[in-house]
Amino acid sequence: MNQRPAAEEHSAYYGQYIGLVPDGEISEILVRQLEEMTRFLSELTQEQASHRYAEGKWSIKEVIGHIADTERVMSYRLLRVARGDQTALPGFDQDLLMEGISFDAYSVADLLEDYTAVRRATLTLLRGLPAEAWDRKGTVSDNNTTARALAYVIAGHQLHHMNIIKERYL
Repeated sequence: MNQRPAAEEHSAYYGQYIGLVPDGEISEILVRQLEEMTRFLSELTQEQASHRYAEGKWSIKEVIGHIADTERVMSYRLLRVARGDQTALPGFDQDLLMEGISFDAYSVADLLEDYTAVRRATLTLLRGLPAEAWDRKGTVSDNNTTARALAYVIAGHQLHHMNIIKERYL
C-alpha cells in the first residue's frame, strides 16, 4: 500500500505527521524505521538516553516510550477502523499516559524490546489487511479517519519525534 492519504481521510492535526512520511510502501517505511530505531538505541548510552534538553521536557527514554505507547493506541484504532467497526473512538491524553509510567527506570535494552514488539505487531496487522480495508473509514477523536491515514500517522509520529531528538537532544 503506497497511496498517501488525502486530506479528507484524517484530521488536520494529523497532517503534520503524515506530511513527514516519504513516498513509498508504508509497510516498508515502517520496517526501515524499526531498523533505524534499533541502530539508534543500540548506540545510546544510559546517560544519553536519560538526557533532557530542558527543564520539564521528556528524556530520550520517555520520548521512545511515548512513541511506543502512541503506536499502540494508533494500531488499535487502525485495527478497529480496518475491520469496519463504526464505534466512535475517543482521543487520548499523552501526558496522562506518561504520568502512569516511569520510562526513565527502563534500560535502553528494555525500551528497544518494547518498541520492537509494538512495531512488529503493527507490521503483522498491516500485512493481514485486505486491499479494501485501507479505505475503510471510522471516527477517531470526532474526526473521520481511514485505516490508511492511521498507518501514516504511526510512521509520521515517529519521524516527528526522531527529528526533535536529533535537533534538540544530540
